[in-house]
Amino acid sequence: MMQQPRAHGSVEIDVKNGPEPLAYLRQSGCMRVLFPRCETGTEAVLLNTAGGVTGGDRLSVRARSAGSLTLTTQAAERIYRAQIGEVGEIRNHLHLDQGARLNWLPQETILFEGCNLNRALQVDMVADARFLMVEPLVFGRALMGETLHDARITDNIRIRRGGDLVFADALRLHGDIQDQLQNPAIADGAGAMASLLLIDPAAETRLDDLRQLLPKTAGASLIRQGVLFARVLAADSFELRKTLVPALYLLHGGHLPRTWSL
Repeated sequence: MMQQPRAHGSVEIDVKNGPEPLAYLRQSGCMRVLFPRCETGTEAVLLNTAGGVTGGDRLSVRARSAGSLTLTTQAAERIYRAQIGEVGEIRNHLHLDQGARLNWLPQETILFEGCNLNRALQVDMVADARFLMVEPLVFGRALMGETLHDARITDNIRIRRGGDLVFADALRLHGDIQDQLQNPAIADGAGAMASLLLIDPAAETRLDDLRQLLPKTAGASLIRQGVLFARVLAADSFELRKTLVPALYLLHGGHLPRTWSL
């Protein structure tokens, strides 16, 4: 089979405190970043001009914050069918310096039949920094009747605070994902899921309020001092977002990027 052209793209952002917070920006290939007006720190909207990810694509984001930075995406990222033996790769690496706040708020990642994705997020933060993360994942478009009977995803998240590993999460679903999702120990038939994480000295004070916002198909825990984690399951992306928007408003302090409200 003839190998098709592949998309490569990367973004590097460095934000500091001060009246002109953007200290460094580099964008290449299919990755671009937009900076809408924002009254609370710097907001960066990531855009993949390739229109999705397939086997052989290589995308990466590297960001460092010494101030307040919110990273989101212009739209949901679509992971399309890959040719046999080819894997799409996404590598994201975030650094939080002293006193920094970084919000990693991408919109949904939608998996398509035949996709093959290997994704990793690495976060290195100092002890007093604050970090908010959401990672929504959708297993096929429900309204289109799509299901995943031959697909692959490997997803790894590693977060270090002051050099210590404080959070690690790994997901690996290969083959008939639709069948695996029916397992009560995995998703009990859900078609979408999300991970929510808040690392903040005051994280414990948000736990009770967050639990009141979550449906029965979700759970939240303070997994260690200053580290609040929640997993949300939903029938589809619409139901998932109905839970995520108020939860993110709570954890973010009342402001979300406009892309989350469209």
